[in-house]
Amino acid sequence: MELLFVALGGALIGFVAHFALPAAETRGTLLVPGLATAVAVVVWEVLLLSGWRADGGWIWVAALVVPAVAAVVAVRVASTRRRRADDELLTRLLRS
Repeated sequence: MELLFVALGGALIGFVAHFALPAAETRGTLLVPGLATAVAVVVWEVLLLSGWRADGGWIWVAALVVPAVAAVVAVRVASTRRRRADDELLTRLLRS
């Protein structure tokens, strides 16, 4: 049951990051939430397998902070790469 809550928390963090950070039009709506959800689930499972208890507070902190950091990094990388690719395509099309 906790894994479901962690996955929902990761998805919510991803959606907030997607819409709160700039350049939302340069990436897909589900890219960042999907990544944050996957990271949250993987972090949760790795921490459980390494001996952390599900009723401890630090596992929840780690399982929600790491996806938030991953979401911010994904937003920055996706936006930068998309803008660069769009600029290169525009330059190439204008030369033709």
